[in-house]
Amino acid sequence: MYGSERARLVAAGRRLAEGGLVVGTAGNLSARVGDHVIVTGSGTDLGALTPELLSVVDLDGTVVAGDRRPTSELPLHLAIYEHTEARAVAHAHALSSIAVGLCHDVLPPVHYMTVMVGGVVRVAPYATFGTDELADGVRAALADRSAALLRNHGSVAYGAGVEQACERLELVEWLAEAYRRAAAIGEPRLLDDAELAAARAQFTRLDYGRRDG
Repeated sequence: MYGSERARLVAAGRRLAEGGLVVGTAGNLSARVGDHVIVTGSGTDLGALTPELLSVVDLDGTVVAGDRRPTSELPLHLAIYEHTEARAVAHAHALSSIAVGLCHDVLPPVHYMTVMVGGVVRVAPYATFGTDELADGVRAALADRSAALLRNHGSVAYGAGVEQACERLELVEWLAEAYRRAAAIGEPRLLDDAELAAARAQFTRLDYGRRDG
């Protein structure tokens, strides 16, 4: 069932693990196909992910295929699917993203690539993992954005496919790392709203980063 999507999720899991965005069983992935969501199982090491370690649930979270209990972050994934046009979601515990989320309410805009996730990345308030409270906070942080940080927790991104979701998650970590390094040297010079708007207009003019799925 959904062999092609399962293979893409397996490849994405290894991508995140090899990139150092997840460690051990931290992090999870999902992809939506119609009224079903394929999601990593609870306690899954993304670097060792196989098709058999994925479950299929409906949009209410009921398991319809697979022997694995879905990730504890299933409410987060389902909330994103309910309130956005996401076709895939990636969640990680990347170090620089965690560090910035501990100290700021947004990821300071140090680079124009910030606009590739919709604008300045917000930090969702802390809530216990796997709860509706966490899902609600992230949903609010994702308004008009495709990525968010989770205070004392990690980061999340969505996309038209799992590859794009991972790419955005990697971008957020890169932006967080750039800020962290700059802040260690001195006071980073941040982009203002006008500069970000100009970058967004330029991306639109160039049709930069267009993705169909």
